[in-house]
Amino acid sequence: MIRVLRSTSFGAALFALGLLSLWQLLAEQKVISPVFFPSPLRTLGALGRQITEGTLWAPFGATSLRMLYGWAAASIGGGLIGAAIGSSRAARDYLEPMLDFMRPLPASAISPVAILFLGLSNEMATTVIAFGAVWPVLLASVHGFGSIEPQLLEVSSTLRLSRLQFLVKIAVPNALPDILAGARVSLAISLILAVVTEMQASLPGLGQNILLAQRSYRSPELYAGIVTLGIMGFAINHALLTVERRLLRWRDAHA
Repeated sequence: MIRVLRSTSFGAALFALGLLSLWQLLAEQKVISPVFFPSPLRTLGALGRQITEGTLWAPFGATSLRMLYGWAAASIGGGLIGAAIGSSRAARDYLEPMLDFMRPLPASAISPVAILFLGLSNEMATTVIAFGAVWPVLLASVHGFGSIEPQLLEVSSTLRLSRLQFLVKIAVPNALPDILAGARVSLAISLILAVVTEMQASLPGLGQNILLAQRSYRSPELYAGIVTLGIMGFAINHALLTVERRLLRWRDAHA
C-alpha cells in the first residue's frame, strides 16, 4: 500500500513538473504572452519577494482568519441543525421547507443584504462565508444522523439508553464520517468565499491583492497570489484528512 502511494505521489509530482516546464518553455519562447501568462520562474520570484519583504503575511493572515471563522460557524451550525433534522421528525417537518428554499441561493446573492446590515466589515465576510459553506456539513449531518442501522436502534432500546446517551454513544459516532467529509468540502468553499468577499468588499487579504494586481497588470503578483491560495487549500485539506484519520481509527480497526 505504501509503495502504491509513493508511486502515485511520484507520478503526480512528475506530471506537475512536466506542465511547469512546458509553461516555462512557452513563456520564454513567447508563444504565450508574458503579460498575461508570466513564466513560473517570474511567478515564484514575485512570491519570494513578497515572503522576504514581509508583504505576504498580513493578507495571508487576514484571509486565513476569515476562512476559519466562517468555516467554524458553518460547521457548528450545520452540524447542530443537521443533527436535529436527522434525528427528529418534528424538526425535519419544521426546518426542511425553509432550508429547501434557502439552499439554492448563491452566497453572492446574500452579500448585498449582509453589507446592508453589517457594512463592509469582517462580520459581513464571516456571515457570507458561513452561509455558503454551511450546506455540505448540514446535508452530511442529516444523512449521518438519519441513516442509523435499525439494529443499533434496537440495541439502544434494549439497553434503555437515555436520549443523551444515545446521541453520544451511537448517533454521533455513526454520523461522524459523514460530518467530517462535509467539513472538508465546506473548508474549500470557505476559502473560495473568503477571497470573493475580499474582492467584493475591498477587505484586506489575498483576494484584494489579486484584484489590485489584475487591475494594474502586475501578472507575476497576480499568479503569486493564486499559487499562495493553492498551497493554502492543499495544506488545509491534508491537515483535515490527517485529523479525520485519527478520529476515525476505530472504523479502520473494525473494517
